[in-house]
Amino acid sequence: MKYPDCRHLVLATRNPHKLAELAGLLSEWPVALGSLADYPGATDVDEHGVTSAENAALKAAGYARQIHRWVLADDTELEVDALGGAPGVRTARYAGPRATMAENRAKLLNELTEVPDARRTARFICRLALADPAGIVMCESTGTCEGLIRRSPADGPYGFGYDVLFEVNGLGCTLAELDPAATARVGHRGRAVRALQAQLR
Repeated sequence: MKYPDCRHLVLATRNPHKLAELAGLLSEWPVALGSLADYPGATDVDEHGVTSAENAALKAAGYARQIHRWVLADDTELEVDALGGAPGVRTARYAGPRATMAENRAKLLNELTEVPDARRTARFICRLALADPAGIVMCESTGTCEGLIRRSPADGPYGFGYDVLFEVNGLGCTLAELDPAATARVGHRGRAVRALQAQLR
């Protein structure tokens, strides 16, 4: 499989932080990048998948059919071992369907209050799905980043969401403290993009 035979690739997100990270990771792709912000008429795709991989595919296919463009969608979940894999597929809405990220983080920390440091192991898993303008998913990939959940947020100019709590294995710092170049090397989205590129090449 080759890179998408198109001049324009739409990233299925309106999140400026995620958009910036993905755009940086895809800088070598020979296409112009856009986002859902360029298509205000596009309606949200129902993410009713049982897994994050299913949700990524649903988003890629659903938005591609709406806007008739190649679409790359991601769905990322945080798995915490001491919580049996939660938040999992509910990562973005852990504290409720309208919860803020601050509320999600607060719920996570509260549920881990009695868990000792050695058992606070976790991982981010990013699933990517690439769909053609007809809404057919042509390629999928996965990237994982292993770490642990800190007891309080770490100050850092980078990252978003749960990144301020997620300490990367072997680095002694959170994703929020890593600059974009370092995050691209060790982070879940960087690994997923490289896996996708390997398939396309």
